[in-house]
Amino acid sequence: MTPLPDPGLAPATRQRPTPEPRSLARDEQAVLVEAWSDDFDVDSLLETDSELSFKRPSLPPQVLSKLRRGHWSIQAELDLHGLRSDEARQALAEFLHACERHGKRCVRVIHGKGHGSPGKEGVLRVKARRWLVQRDEVLAFVQATPAQGGAGALVVLLQG
Repeated sequence: MTPLPDPGLAPATRQRPTPEPRSLARDEQAVLVEAWSDDFDVDSLLETDSELSFKRPSLPPQVLSKLRRGHWSIQAELDLHGLRSDEARQALAEFLHACERHGKRCVRVIHGKGHGSPGKEGVLRVKARRWLVQRDEVLAFVQATPAQGGAGALVVLLQG
């Protein structure tokens, strides 16, 4: 066999894209969702108050008042209305993950007031609060102002 003549062209050096471990990301997301407990005792571990607000102990108290006054604009929102508990937990996990990926700092989570729930007590209202305090990227949250959803929503401050 005779080799082909050299045309004098430089070899094509195209870098291949780095592979995305899709199954690894799905597995990690599933672990995060399953690790959240509905029975997490918020009150015994973290600083909370009667207004359904929370802040990490390392943050100054002014963070809550700034969050209540709208110091940070809301960059994204998630509406959990009509979802079952397990669906809401999954949706919240995916939402927080997406917010972290896109650098969102202040978001609103609408959990509803619970008017359609048995006993008129909001199941997701309590559970959303428990789930949020278990996430390291959640720095603080407050009940939304009446114009933002009032007792049916939380304004959440995330790590930047």
